[in-house]
Amino acid sequence: MNRSATVIAVLLVIAGAVLIGLLRLFVPGVLLILIGIGAALALRMANEWERAVVLRLGRFAGIRGPGAFLIIPVIETVYVAVDTRKQSTVISAENTLTLDGVSVAVDSILFWKVEDVKRVATELLDYRAMIGQVAQTSLRETISGMTLAEILGNREQMDQRIRTVIADKSQDWGIGGIGVQIRDVRIPGELNDAMSRNAQAEKEKQARVTLASSEVAIAEQIVRAGDIYAANPAALKIRQMNLIYEMNKNKGTTILIPTDLAGAMSGVLGTIQPPLSPEPEAKRP
Repeated sequence: MNRSATVIAVLLVIAGAVLIGLLRLFVPGVLLILIGIGAALALRMANEWERAVVLRLGRFAGIRGPGAFLIIPVIETVYVAVDTRKQSTVISAENTLTLDGVSVAVDSILFWKVEDVKRVATELLDYRAMIGQVAQTSLRETISGMTLAEILGNREQMDQRIRTVIADKSQDWGIGGIGVQIRDVRIPGELNDAMSRNAQAEKEKQARVTLASSEVAIAEQIVRAGDIYAANPAALKIRQMNLIYEMNKNKGTTILIPTDLAGAMSGVLGTIQPPLSPEPEAKRP
């Protein structure tokens, strides 16, 4: 009997005693006392998340709850109240060899809930310990069937494998809602250092490949520009003039132009300068 049922029974007995002692109402008082005693013996309550397993003369009689319910005193008893909420269990696997022979330690969380209250209560001695042991065994089996790269690179696949193994082993226990989440994977320190060096080397390799690809693209554009300038010398001279103009933007900058370049620039300017219109002839008087 839980606390609520006890309080109700005590209040009924007190109310009956008050009726008898103070108001001299023997019949109602005795009736309340009997009801209180009956409530103490027969009234039971189960919380919203609990299911009570009732035994009648040692045999399974049914599942009661949530809320208040009655049992037959002496003949029926509440064997256990099973929690039907989703629960979590921390499982670990220390020094377990992977498929490629690497020793790792894995920490994970198992989520589960009771779905068949009768089976859990009548067929399993300690279902919490059993689900934890099965989960740990399944974790070790999953680790031994995967390589280190698979464990580190695809935890979702590992979660799915563990979940499947646990579900297959516990499907007849009345436990469901299986979920697994890997929290941590620990590898030996020297292997961790080697993997860090390999990762750094791979990053440097990718950076060099990217830089080389950029240089190739730049060189191709330079060759293309050279072909264009070779076919059109005037365009090259104009480009040189633009560069000189950009350099001359800074105040106090002195630019020395070779004589041949100055002459070439004059020639280019002469080629691109529009011809002057002829002056009109003076009218004769």
